[in-house]
Amino acid sequence: MSYTGPGFDPPPPPRSRRRLLTVALAALVPGALLGWAVYAAVGGSGDDEGAGSAAASSSAASRPPSPSADSTSPSAGSEDEEPGASATATSPSASAPAAAGPLKGKVVVIDPGHNPSNFKHTSEINRQVDIGTNRKACDTTGTSTNDGYPEAKFTLDVAHRMRTLLEEQGATVTLTQDADRPFGPCVDERARIGNRAKADAVVSIHADGSGTGNRGFHVILPGAVNAGAADTRPIVEPSRELGERIAGNFVRVTGSAPSNYTGGGTGLVTRKDLGGLNLSTVPKVFIECGNMRDSKDAALLTSGAWRQKAAQGISEGIVSFLRG
Repeated sequence: MSYTGPGFDPPPPPRSRRRLLTVALAALVPGALLGWAVYAAVGGSGDDEGAGSAAASSSAASRPPSPSADSTSPSAGSEDEEPGASATATSPSASAPAAAGPLKGKVVVIDPGHNPSNFKHTSEINRQVDIGTNRKACDTTGTSTNDGYPEAKFTLDVAHRMRTLLEEQGATVTLTQDADRPFGPCVDERARIGNRAKADAVVSIHADGSGTGNRGFHVILPGAVNAGAADTRPIVEPSRELGERIAGNFVRVTGSAPSNYTGGGTGLVTRKDLGGLNLSTVPKVFIECGNMRDSKDAALLTSGAWRQKAAQGISEGIVSFLRG
């Protein structure tokens, strides 16, 4: 998901009840920057095996295989919005029966950004939908690396790895899409999927399409919106806590640094223009895991071993949030 849209609202001053979390995140960032420097110096692994393959195999054994994204599919310019939906929507990809674990009884919705087949349905994904504050396109195709690795393939892979990790903790996990529909779902339907599930946490997975030299991850938080069908005021605070915990764990597990081009080095950005956040009634954040258009970030995003770390970092942030 690339940045071509409106400016960002600065995060509100931290409140005392969040001080420990903010301090913990600040303490983690220098270590992440050091890890980043070491990783960049050796050129990254680029390895598609390792822990990532084991997790994928475990997930595949527990459910029928999902349709795979076509890595050669066009990935034309994305915009500042999540993925899209159709009037012929299929059911969300539901979790296998939850295992016993600390998250037993908790519901997590994972929203893999975009859809591998969106590029085949340009008229459908350009259809305007109501996001509360205004109308916006149902979806975009997402971005890609300069070598053609699509954001939609990246997001599904990370989502599958997260599903395995969270189910092992006992959570009931639903994906908003699993390459099991022609396109979408639209941004408004993605929000409704989390709302209908009464999810305890929703995370939308993305990768950015910014300029070369722009590196690092950032977590997008909902701003306070009260317009039309949108009223985010009840979810602003819990969503911020969810986002802070994900950011801290993402730094710790991946060694990646917060974005050097948005968020002021905090890894946190507040926005009011995203339908997937505006229409949510449950705690929800987006994470841009890196910049696909930067060669160094792309080397990470295309590594299966690094994607496993990304999935682990996000999942551990969710677990931390849900356990309090």
